[in-house]
Amino acid sequence: MTTFTKLNDQDAPSISIHPTRRISKINPNIYAGFTEHMGRCIYGGIYDPGNKLSDENGFRIDVIEALKDLNIPVVRYPGGNFMATYHWIDGVGPRENRPSRPELAWLGTETNQFGTDEFMKWCEVLGTEPYLCLNFGTGTLDEALAWVEYCNGTRDTYYANLRRKNGREEPYNVKYWALGNEVWGPWQVEQMTQEAYAHKAYQWAKALKLLDPSLVLILCGQTGFASWDHYTLKHCLLPAHSELSTSAVPLIDMHSIHLYTTSDSHLPNVTAPLAGERAIEITSSLIDLAMIENNVPPSQPRPTICFDEWNVWDPIRAEGSKGAEESYTLSDALAVAVWLNVFVRKSKDVGMACIAQSVNVISPLMTSPDGITKQTTWWPLYLFSKYMRGWTISTHLASATYEGETSPKWVRSVKDTPWLDVSATLGEDGYVNVAVVNISEDRDLETRLDGPTGQVAVFTVTGDNLAVSNMNGKQEVGVAESTWEATGSYVFPKHSFTLLRWKAE
Repeated sequence: MTTFTKLNDQDAPSISIHPTRRISKINPNIYAGFTEHMGRCIYGGIYDPGNKLSDENGFRIDVIEALKDLNIPVVRYPGGNFMATYHWIDGVGPRENRPSRPELAWLGTETNQFGTDEFMKWCEVLGTEPYLCLNFGTGTLDEALAWVEYCNGTRDTYYANLRRKNGREEPYNVKYWALGNEVWGPWQVEQMTQEAYAHKAYQWAKALKLLDPSLVLILCGQTGFASWDHYTLKHCLLPAHSELSTSAVPLIDMHSIHLYTTSDSHLPNVTAPLAGERAIEITSSLIDLAMIENNVPPSQPRPTICFDEWNVWDPIRAEGSKGAEESYTLSDALAVAVWLNVFVRKSKDVGMACIAQSVNVISPLMTSPDGITKQTTWWPLYLFSKYMRGWTISTHLASATYEGETSPKWVRSVKDTPWLDVSATLGEDGYVNVAVVNISEDRDLETRLDGPTGQVAVFTVTGDNLAVSNMNGKQEVGVAESTWEATGSYVFPKHSFTLLRWKAE
């Protein structure tokens, strides 16, 4: 949590950090990933059989080793919009028997050479947990129940035995399941009204938890600031043993929201993730409202927010049907750092956040037949995932603010936009970590810091200018490491992301 005091332009900023004031535990799942059958995310991304860089499973070794550095706890699969016409049964069993199908989300052909068992194996190799999305478009409840049985079944039943026949004796124990994806959108096959979705989602949830009460079920929200979110939470976030269900456990565990941000201009681009922060705040209030109005008892766990698609994405610059391969700039890297600050600041409410996507598709990691490229956005993600864990701690920022146009425009009226964007954590190792983005294009900011003691490790991400990219054969943006003795003020360089780290007293 970061509180804020607005200063005049001529006043020097200050940051006060209080390690003894723990605000909320950070769920490691805020550093989750996302892999969809879209563009080169799966084929040519994580799965590239025959390539000299791939292992015996066809998995790209260089991709796995890079992603291991992020310590990704959960990966969402297989969509995304792809999910609305995907039938999981097509992607299991002998590969020579798997059908190719027209794919309607991104207008391609799905060969089904990579499916459930391959994804589960990839998760095991990576050391991450799977999160599966159910087909709410052309899928049926029977199909969804069968998939859960295939993945988690332990009894002598048809789909559990099919998994065994396909070479996996023990269940996968998939915990996280999404009740559809973006079914509110006109781009969806089987787009639904909020009324139709809420009815279907609750009835599916009831059946799924009868089969496996341990599932964590994730409701399909919209942006968090839409009437869809209000309606679906109101009608699905009900007490256990409600009039619609005799279940002893709550049926809805998380509420999903999605948001992508972008702008061609730097300052609107780097402040745009604050729309995501407001989305979290509004969704949190809608959850409270549903619990109050529906008389959900305090003994029932309060759902958290699953921000399972977020990133910087310009769909005109990187068209989805053409693979959505962005070439990210330093400005985009700073926007990603602000996004990550948002998730740390709002750790009380966010139970999961999945960057979309993990490889090639609007991704910080790009592959070629000969290797990988870590885009500008990789470096803030790497530093956050490595250090910004543990507890969010009390932090106060005093700073002047950017007063220009924002994207979306409504951010200007609902959020402050200080020149420094800040979050702070206390790790399990006893280290304080402070993440600071100086969004200014041209001004270094000399800042008083209250809290640091002794020698401070400094990690800086910046570049010669805001337009530099790592996609032109040269790494223009990376991490520079240094130290600071915590004396006097600290100067945060223009257009930079800085992580300061020291041992708490």
